[in-house]
Amino acid sequence: MSATQGPVPGPGILDIAPYVGGDAKLPGIERPIRLASNESALGPSPKAVAAYRALAGEIHRYPDGSADELRHALGEHHGLDPARIVCGSGSDELIGLLQRGYAGSGTEIVYSRHGFLMYPIGALAVGATPVAVPERDLTADVDAILGAVTERTKIVFIANPNNPTGTYLSASEMTRLHAGLPPHVLLVIDAAYAEFVNRNDYEPGIKLVERSDNVVMLRTFSKIYALAGLRLGWGYFPPAIADVLNRVRGPFNVTAPALAAGIAALNDTESLEKARAHNDRWQPWLSERLAALGLSLTPSVGNFVLPRFPEGRHNADAAFAFMQSRGILARRMGGYGLPDRIRITVGTGEENEKVAATLAEFMAS
Repeated sequence: MSATQGPVPGPGILDIAPYVGGDAKLPGIERPIRLASNESALGPSPKAVAAYRALAGEIHRYPDGSADELRHALGEHHGLDPARIVCGSGSDELIGLLQRGYAGSGTEIVYSRHGFLMYPIGALAVGATPVAVPERDLTADVDAILGAVTERTKIVFIANPNNPTGTYLSASEMTRLHAGLPPHVLLVIDAAYAEFVNRNDYEPGIKLVERSDNVVMLRTFSKIYALAGLRLGWGYFPPAIADVLNRVRGPFNVTAPALAAGIAALNDTESLEKARAHNDRWQPWLSERLAALGLSLTPSVGNFVLPRFPEGRHNADAAFAFMQSRGILARRMGGYGLPDRIRITVGTGEENEKVAATLAEFMAS
């Protein structure tokens, strides 16, 4: 008698390698230097913390399922139509909702080779085929992406700026990419690091969304606003796509404390400018110190750097282990197809100095 087969998961599910976040703990070290997850160096706005705490006695109440107040605050802050904004439990949820709403079995989802791992994971979760397109100098290649699009393509994901490479596409290149896509393909611009960018030729995607029916822009409160632990993201959509997301999302997908903290963080322009100024100072400083050690770096416009380590005794695995021995947590990049690199988030001034000194000691060893 044959054994009874249990429930069978959907197509593609068992092909997923589960997402593994950056390390947060080190055995034997009570408070390691956490630079593995691109978290904020300065922490959240005091006003956001106060707003979060103020709701402690109200957690028996359901949140506003429409996120009305936050959507209007975002609309006022960015000059957008609140009706075209949808909020989510991090931009990760919105990525998954878009794939659920527009892709499925027999379709393809295109992304750049070293893009965010949730793009291929989400594709497999809905039964779609992820198509990784080679990059040029660790930068998304517009021509290669357009060449990979077929009649089965439903979504093209572009993280701009890209994590983990730190590179970006200019507004003109994004316009060229969109112009080359057929109308049935949805272009998703994941602008999680937009607030860190200080380049005249960059645009996060708002203009493309406003003049197109097949472009969306995703943003997050996890990076410069330092609310990663609350899971709060948002997107700007053509009305028809916003309608689809509001149909497939959960009815109360963002918690009340997250909504309140998001509004407070958005209104605290002083904390935002401090975070931006900190990164403008320390990211180039850290890049210069690591380059002086003989490590090559792709210019980054995010809050992280991506040094490349040589083969041999000073390779990336050895550097990673050495940093851990000094209490520093960074991120290995093998899962992104970059085994010779380590991503290091910009930390506090003291933490950045510790990283530079530690890697100088490692390279001299």
